[in-house]
Amino acid sequence: MAANRQSGQGAGLTQAEGMKIKWDDSNMRSGYANVCNVASTREEVVMLFGINQAWNRVQKEVTIQLTDRIIISPYAAKRLAVLLDGVVKDYEKRFGTLNIEAPASRPDAAAARGGETGQAPIA
Repeated sequence: MAANRQSGQGAGLTQAEGMKIKWDDSNMRSGYANVCNVASTREEVVMLFGINQAWNRVQKEVTIQLTDRIIISPYAAKRLAVLLDGVVKDYEKRFGTLNIEAPASRPDAAAARGGETGQAPIA
């Protein structure tokens, strides 16, 4: 599940339960997202990533430019959740607690968090 990546150039080797795993990053792409939305069915978890370029919070409508869709199995999603939880905990130990709650004093606070759509800024 949680394999530690060894340092090296390009692709690294990982030792997981006695098996060597080679990380081939020759076709890897990098991108940026500050919004993520997740939906699921019994067979898959779909993650949509995009960019919110609307910086004015009083706007009545915001368009999110979707850039990537990643589809994984529920088992892979659970492993990803465990890995992300560990990364966030480590980050907060080093840099302080991340507050993801929007101020509730303004009526547009729910919309800034993604409201009913489930979209959450990941700035």
